[in-house]
Amino acid sequence: MPRNKYPEETVQKILDASLKLFLEKGYEETTVLDIISEMGGLTRGAFYHHFKSKEEVFDALCEKLFYESNPFEKAKSHKELNGLEKLKFVLKTSFDETEHHQLSMASMQLMGSPAFLKKLIESNQELSPMYQELIEEGIQDSSIKSEQPKLLADLFVLLTNFWSIPTIYPMTDDEAWQKFLMIKSIMDNLGLPVIDDEIVKLCKEKA
Repeated sequence: MPRNKYPEETVQKILDASLKLFLEKGYEETTVLDIISEMGGLTRGAFYHHFKSKEEVFDALCEKLFYESNPFEKAKSHKELNGLEKLKFVLKTSFDETEHHQLSMASMQLMGSPAFLKKLIESNQELSPMYQELIEEGIQDSSIKSEQPKLLADLFVLLTNFWSIPTIYPMTDDEAWQKFLMIKSIMDNLGLPVIDDEIVKLCKEKA
C-alpha cells in the first residue's frame, strides 16, 4: 500500500470536515462515518491512520484552534499594556465568536462524560501557568496586588472554568449571574480586579 506523501494535508482535511460537522450537527450527533463522508474521497483507513476516534479528533481540533488564536500570546504582544490590562484583554477575547469559542460552547453537552472531564481538567492545568505569567507581570508593574500568583491563577481557572459551568454545577440563569458577580467580588478582594465594567457588560449581553 503506498504511503501518503502528504499526511499533513490528510489531517487537515479530517479536522476541517470534523469542525464543520461538530458545529452544524453537534458533537454527539456526529459519527466517524459522517466525518469520513465529509472528507472528500478519503477512506476510512485514512481516518484511522491518523485518529483512533472522534474524541481524539475533537481534542486535536480544540488544541489547534486555541493555539492558532492564542489570546495569551496576543496579549503579550501588546507591550503598551500592563499585566492587569493584558489579563482583561484575554478575558474580552473569550467573548469573540471564533470557531474555538463555538466549539467550546458545543462541547458543553459533553460535561457528563468522565473522559471529557478528565480532558477538561488537563487542559485547564495548562491554562493556569499562562494566567500566572500575566499575574506575575501585573505584580511587577503594581497593577495587581497579590503575593500568591500561582494560587491566584489556579483559583481563577477553577472558578471560571469549572464552578461556573452549569452542566457541572446545575444552576438557573439568575444563579449563574450571581456566581459571576461573586467571582468578580472574590477576585477584587484578592487584588486581581480583572473583571471590569466592560467585561460585566459583555457577560450580561451574552447571558
